Amino acid sequence: MSERTALHTAVERLAGRLRALPQRRLRAGAAAEGLELARWLARQAQLLEFPGREPYDMPDDGIFVVGDQLAVAGHELAAVADRDPGRAEGVLVEALRRLAVTAKAVG
Repeated sequence: MSERTALHTAVERLAGRLRALPQRRLRAGAAAEGLELARWLARQAQLLEFPGREPYDMPDDGIFVVGDQLAVAGHELAAVADRDPGRAEGVLVEALRRLAVTAKAVG
């Protein structure tokens, strides 16, 4: 399995888990963990796509959309990585590591 495919699968799994969590668990830190990861993924995608531009910060749109934000950021990173796989390889490896750590923290 390619790293891009693994990223897509891991992002979908964690985003689905975040979407299904009860409000209590989201407020207890799961949403913050997911948003932190989504912001990192979005930043990496922007750095790869627009290397000379300072990346925009992903906003905090609330605990109930963090799963969607994670999915969008992860899929954007995968799409950008497709265009320049050589430059993106290290970022994809780190993204998979961070996804695993966040998935474990979210439960």
